[in-house]
Amino acid sequence: MFVAFLLISNIAGTKVTALDAGPIHLVFDGGAVLFPLTYVLGDVLSEVYGFARAKRVVLMGFAASIIASLTFWIVQVAPVGPGYEHQAAYEAVLGFVPRIVAASVIGYLVGQLVNAFVLVRIRQRWGADHLWARLIGSTLVGEGVDTALFCTIAFLGVIPGSEFVNYVVTGYAYKVGVEVVLLPLTYRVIAWVRTREGLGAGEVLAA
Repeated sequence: MFVAFLLISNIAGTKVTALDAGPIHLVFDGGAVLFPLTYVLGDVLSEVYGFARAKRVVLMGFAASIIASLTFWIVQVAPVGPGYEHQAAYEAVLGFVPRIVAASVIGYLVGQLVNAFVLVRIRQRWGADHLWARLIGSTLVGEGVDTALFCTIAFLGVIPGSEFVNYVVTGYAYKVGVEVVLLPLTYRVIAWVRTREGLGAGEVLAA
């Protein structure tokens, strides 16, 4: 699910959209719909399996994103077959994926590793209590790094001026907000996975 959510978000992220909520004007990309869930799953992985195993999954997502980007590029430059009339549309959408993937891979790789590292460090420093502090604290740092890198690499120069600032702030606030709203669900999933792995409350599966 972690890797699938990442790949889907990379494609959805090629579209920038805007929403007027009363006096508030919000700018965000399509990847915001699903991408925050990768941080929820990353928290589950880090909390139950530890940093080493969480890092393996992050690297799997990294590799899958590179493979997807190369595949889209090969298909784009391949000769157009008879009856196919959508080459320009393909290039307009999936042709932008390599830049999205570059931004996503760098932001995601650094952000997810920072997220996992911070969560584990908080746990080591203050113990297994206050799970909510670990989940939210790691997200604040990880999503901050991820959002700054992704938005800059993907859309700097594409989204103009103040709209770009709006885009960065909206994306960060939304991603952190999703994590906070889903906190009760994250608690349940962590408890369920621990039970499936035969772990007690607060235990981490040895690498």
